[in-house]
Amino acid sequence: MGIFSRKDTTPAPAAQATAGPDLTALTGDYTIDPAHSSIGFVARHAMVTNVKGGFHDFTGTLHLDGADPAASTATLDVQMASIDTGNADRDGHLKSADFFKIDEFPAMTFRSTKAEALGGDAYRITGDLSLLGVTKPLTIDLEFNGSAQDPFGNERVGFEGKAEILRSEWGLTWNAALETGGVLVSDKIKLVFDISAIKQA
Repeated sequence: MGIFSRKDTTPAPAAQATAGPDLTALTGDYTIDPAHSSIGFVARHAMVTNVKGGFHDFTGTLHLDGADPAASTATLDVQMASIDTGNADRDGHLKSADFFKIDEFPAMTFRSTKAEALGGDAYRITGDLSLLGVTKPLTIDLEFNGSAQDPFGNERVGFEGKAEILRSEWGLTWNAALETGGVLVSDKIKLVFDISAIKQA
């Protein structure tokens, strides 16, 4: 009999998620440090290039539960007037009634509703993103970058995160058609987070 004439009936080993780091000692409440954190976005412009921007004025909190990551929570408040894309004219347009209407809606907020440990250093947090008076769910994939004590005695944790939204779902529908086809600003926006948070006493 040839080596291909018998069917191997040995059951395959069950897939197991890689255990994450032991975060029990990190359980507690944290405040996001804006001086060492960033909240950014990337939008496709004219179908051919990416425009990057971010916000300078934001506050936020984390509650980490190392024993039960599902009990962890997060909040974020972003002042829309602090938007910065490196171009004053473009920033002014983004603050106007065509986009963020900052006089009427000065802040964007996120309140978590669910947290998941995906294995290893990967986590996922889902919550409600409120912008322009519209609240819709947003899921953020996070990578835990570790913890450390800084020279001032602060215990810090770090996370990197990313998410994607369709801006039209929050009422951001302004656009301009291109003569060559397509539109000036993409509907899909990529969000990027780099967070350093300090543990509260």
